[in-house]
Amino acid sequence: MTTPPTHLALSPIAARFLADLEAWSPASAQQERLRQDYLALALHGDEPFRRRPRPEHFTASCFIFDETLTQVLLCFHSKGRFWVQLGGHIEDSDDSVLEAAFREAVEESGLTSLRPLHRRPVDLNVHPLGSGFSHCTAHWDIGYAAIAPRDAQIMVSEESEDVAWWPVDRLPEDVAPEFDVRLQVVLTELGA
Repeated sequence: MTTPPTHLALSPIAARFLADLEAWSPASAQQERLRQDYLALALHGDEPFRRRPRPEHFTASCFIFDETLTQVLLCFHSKGRFWVQLGGHIEDSDDSVLEAAFREAVEESGLTSLRPLHRRPVDLNVHPLGSGFSHCTAHWDIGYAAIAPRDAQIMVSEESEDVAWWPVDRLPEDVAPEFDVRLQVVLTELGA
């Protein structure tokens, strides 16, 4: 396991995340480069897992698919003004990044029947933020994957304007930048 600087003790959430990240061998060379960057940032102790005081920090998200992996559930993000996977900040009450991703997915979709596909991430994405995000300047997102029944009742939360299923090969025009490329990498990770 990667060793933190001697003056830092890893929190349980950081140690768990480092173990999960080290166990993952991404299919994409770009994801492997990002994995190395994430490992380095995770060695800074608990701080990157909290939204304050760092302006750049980890976030957690969830790519929710139907059983056939041909439909993906997206939300229309109010601040970003685009369709994207569900997710958000890691909270102090979260015991792991995976738990944060699923908590956010449930909060933003109302789905209670999510089934994780893996414990390991399927997507890493660093994206700069605009001025509408207070002190945050960049999110280092960690994406996980889950399955949900297409007929399950979904809801729209306060953080989004809509939540809807989309065919993975016919995404809406106003998806987040590079989302279509990221989604294909995720599907490759899942063997779809």
